[in-house]
Amino acid sequence: MKRYVIVSLLEGEEKKFHKSLVKEVCDKFNVRPQKLPMHITLKAPFEIESIDEVEKTTEKFVENRKSCGIEIKNYDHFRDNVIFMDILPSKEALELHKEYYLELKEIEDLNWSNNEGESIKFHCTLVSRRISSKFKDIWNHVIEKEIFFKSAISNITIMEYNFYKNIWEVYKKFYLND
Repeated sequence: MKRYVIVSLLEGEEKKFHKSLVKEVCDKFNVRPQKLPMHITLKAPFEIESIDEVEKTTEKFVENRKSCGIEIKNYDHFRDNVIFMDILPSKEALELHKEYYLELKEIEDLNWSNNEGESIKFHCTLVSRRISSKFKDIWNHVIEKEIFFKSAISNITIMEYNFYKNIWEVYKKFYLND
């Protein structure tokens, strides 16, 4: 079986800011970065024999869908082990995610966890691996950085995990209409 994750990759100034801040935090606090570039997770990592149905569903889904606005504003965290940039999705972005989730739910071999689905928390992770002992220091450092970007969910990207290189790679990127 192969391992995949479905995301929307973010580009532009927000990506440069994210990459710079991740590097700064990792260097300063001696923590490891995540293995994915700046993204919004649409479907958490999963294993499946064949990605064909997911690919066909996604290709059909994006045909008549438009990019949706989001704002990247402030920081937040999950417990003491994930620090992220907070995403404020537009009504259209929420609807897009809900409709895509409902399409994917029709795929029999796709497994779902409790924190996925319609109530997903839109975010872009900064650090999340083994940070609990340094959480307070990292958090106090990060919240001093001002952040505000207007961006968009403009693609749905299937990433495949390369076990030999120990990294996520783009399998296929589907663009939403402008």
